Amino acid sequence: MYRFIAPLAAVLALAFTREAGAVEQEHHLGVDLGLSILTISGPSSAPDVGPAFGLHYTYGITDQVNLIAGAQYSLVALNANATTPPTYTHPTNLFNADVGVAYVLDVLRWVPYFGGLAGAYVLDGGTIQGNLFLPGAQVVVGLDYLLTPVWSVGIEGSEHFLFTDMSLYTSFTNVVARVQFIWGR
Repeated sequence: MYRFIAPLAAVLALAFTREAGAVEQEHHLGVDLGLSILTISGPSSAPDVGPAFGLHYTYGITDQVNLIAGAQYSLVALNANATTPPTYTHPTNLFNADVGVAYVLDVLRWVPYFGGLAGAYVLDGGTIQGNLFLPGAQVVVGLDYLLTPVWSVGIEGSEHFLFTDMSLYTSFTNVVARVQFIWGR
C-alpha cells in the first residue's frame, strides 16, 4: 500500500498545479546536491569523485537573461593525505564562488538554460600544503521544471576551468540536482 502513495502524490501534485513560466524580475534561491569529478594530470590519472553541495541565487534581468551567483563545496578525495609523497597537488576539499549570466529558453514549465560564470576557487586538505587560491570560470547547462509558480526542481551540469593551473587540474565537472524557491515580479 505504501509503495503506491509516493507515486500517487507526485502525479496529483503535477496534475493540479497552476500555470507557471519564467519571467523577468523574479528571484530564485535554491540548494544543490550532486557529484563532483576532479581530474589531475600526472601518474595517478584516475579522477577524484565525491559529493557536491551548493547554494545558488538567480535574478531575472529580462525574460531571456538571468544574473546567477552560486557557492559550492565539493569533497573530491577522501584518500589523499598530506603525508602522501611525492606530489602536493591532490586536494580533499574544493570551494568555489562564482557570478555570471545565463540565457534562458523558457518553454512554459520546462526551462532550459546555459551560461557562464567567473569566480574564485579554494583547494585545501589532502596533499595540498595550506590553501591554494585560484581564479576560475565555469560553463553551465541546465534544465528546470516549474512545479508551481513558487517552486522548481532541476538538474545542472557544469565544467570548471582553473585558469592558473589548467595543465595540472585538467577537468573539474559537477552534476547536481536543484530545488528552488521563486518570488517577486
